[in-house]
Amino acid sequence: MMDAFMDKLLAAAKAAGIDTAEVFYEENESFRASAMDGEINQYQVSSSAGLDLRGTVNGRMGYASTQAFDDDAVIQLIEGVKDSAALTETDEQDEIFAGEESYPVLPEIESDLADVRAEDKLAVCLNMEKAAKAVDERVTRVQGSRMVTASGMIRLKNSFGLDLTSRDSLGYAVLSAVAKDGDDTATGAQIAVARNFSEIDPEKVGREGAEDALSQLNASPVPSGSYRVIIRYDAMSDLLRTFCGMFSAEAAQKKLSLLAGREGTKIASDKVTIMDDPLLPGGFASCAFDGEGSACFTKAVVDAGVLTTLLHSRKTAKKQGVATTGNASRGYSSPVHVAPTNLFIRPGEKTLDQLMEDVGNGLLITEVSGLHAGANPASGDFSLLSKGFVIENGKKGRPVKQITVAGNFYKLLENVREVACDLKFEGSSIASPSLDAGEMAISGK
Repeated sequence: MMDAFMDKLLAAAKAAGIDTAEVFYEENESFRASAMDGEINQYQVSSSAGLDLRGTVNGRMGYASTQAFDDDAVIQLIEGVKDSAALTETDEQDEIFAGEESYPVLPEIESDLADVRAEDKLAVCLNMEKAAKAVDERVTRVQGSRMVTASGMIRLKNSFGLDLTSRDSLGYAVLSAVAKDGDDTATGAQIAVARNFSEIDPEKVGREGAEDALSQLNASPVPSGSYRVIIRYDAMSDLLRTFCGMFSAEAAQKKLSLLAGREGTKIASDKVTIMDDPLLPGGFASCAFDGEGSACFTKAVVDAGVLTTLLHSRKTAKKQGVATTGNASRGYSSPVHVAPTNLFIRPGEKTLDQLMEDVGNGLLITEVSGLHAGANPASGDFSLLSKGFVIENGKKGRPVKQITVAGNFYKLLENVREVACDLKFEGSSIASPSLDAGEMAISGK
């Protein structure tokens, strides 16, 4: 049905005088459930589908989108593209790409999530909560015990005959626990992400979420000052997700990144290599093609501290006189933009424990919050409320809270002394191992 509709739409666009046209179709299905106090308190199954038509009219690109797939939608889309193209004033235009001679072949990933009964997914929520409360009587509440599965498909088809499809499925279970000791309260969380249901262990997620909360009981701030700091993988992943736009050529061309024109120069420590790998086996954003139909490929954005490339779409690459990096991204209701795929700092060889031994005395930052208000993606500056642990004589010591870590992400990359081996992708395609960040300013008591 959808194949016939897309063909009909492309034919109608051509007949209506749209020079070249492209249809981008997207569909998603999801299951969401959560438990609280031994009962399921949320249960939702949803599906959505939509497509956009983009095309060139007198050299100008227009866009229109819909969630309807009938004759009226064909008329609406074509008129929408024409109207949109007529309103386009910039001379920097997107292009419809005819396609590559060949595309990489990704290994097929097996997933059984679509076949799992709803009852079994609901049981995960209940079992995580039960396991968390069984750890210690100080675990007084589970404020979130959720199970989510999602599957999706995208298809790109254009008037040049290009026809590309990508599918994926993913599930995750997450638990957030509250622990209380006297007047002190702490929260903790754990997540498990998998493409096969058997890989999710609800008892383990519940137990580790509770242990995380318990480990932070009776935390207190440290005196303000300069500290040797290790940023744990989860907190560092949050920082990288917040500032990854600095590697976008689109942002650089809009003067929203300080990396404009710095390709080939050193921007980080020798220890830092940042990969963008759309072909990563099992990666959350792995795909053979990007949102424009360009072939994807693995590249080092930063190689041993040297910026080798920014991330490009065809439009930004043309403007800079380089080749696209295959980083065009889109949804059916949003225009093409530049985005990373599986972006990560390449892990080193040392464990987190070995990094702490090397530091001797300092702080281990495990959580940063306030990223929307306390971070400036353009300048790289940040000042963030943080939690973590004291590092004493090379070992993790007492918990720390109510401190603020301040710095600049560009400077942070320059100051990295060592990278750990604990890279983890936890519900995101952007991740980092733990880093020895050198000296950082801490505001505490």
